[in-house]
Amino acid sequence: MRIIRCEYNGRLFYGKFDGDNVVLSRDIPKIRIYRGRKEVFWETEEKSVPFSQVRLESPCMPKKAVCVGLNYRDHADEFRQTIPSTPVLFIKPSTSILGPGKAIQYPSMSKRVDYEAELVVVIGKLAKNVTENEALDYVLGYTCGNDVTARDLQPQNGQWTVAKSFDTFMPLGPWIETDIDPGNLHIMALLNDEIRQSSSTANLIFNVPFLIAYISQIMTLEPGDVIMTGTPSGVGPMKKGDHIVVEIEGIGRLENTIE
Repeated sequence: MRIIRCEYNGRLFYGKFDGDNVVLSRDIPKIRIYRGRKEVFWETEEKSVPFSQVRLESPCMPKKAVCVGLNYRDHADEFRQTIPSTPVLFIKPSTSILGPGKAIQYPSMSKRVDYEAELVVVIGKLAKNVTENEALDYVLGYTCGNDVTARDLQPQNGQWTVAKSFDTFMPLGPWIETDIDPGNLHIMALLNDEIRQSSSTANLIFNVPFLIAYISQIMTLEPGDVIMTGTPSGVGPMKKGDHIVVEIEGIGRLENTIE
């Protein structure tokens, strides 16, 4: 199932595709385990409208975005960092969320703003102290993300909050895909149509089930929360006027501009 969050007639909805139409709902879908299988379902459905009449927004509005640093071996090598023995975590604020097609704002405080293409996990039900074996039962689906970073404001002492928390610094989208395996997906970043990052989620140091289990030991993950799973090598700067794309196999393309 492909899930969107969108604006229609001045109101915000979630939606699912039905051919060329979108079935709208007020609430994010829920997940349940039925006869041993995970199911995505909607408690209410309001109307079906043509997809051409809606405007895409970020596919969810998480209370928290838990981000993983240095989770591809080649990216750690790129920055001459030691491979971590446990996940390196930080949190982005909800005010940094940006939808597809919208402009990333270049902050006046920075002179270098980088793209970081990432697979994003969207949580579908309350998760606390879950095991790796059951972790994927708590996942609504997956989307594309860009962990935009003001690299010149990222100090060497490990404190990343300033560099990664500006408004518009977490583009998400274009939608959530529920029926894919996150274990081996091709991931790319294209800057002005030139491939700058190209890797696979098979190269994650800590895979998705491990991350969910690990993070849920620390904090409760709630429906709509996201986990940004890290970026591969090839990160680099963007300038005003640039067009940046994060493309992930089985999901689609998240496109934004810089202004």
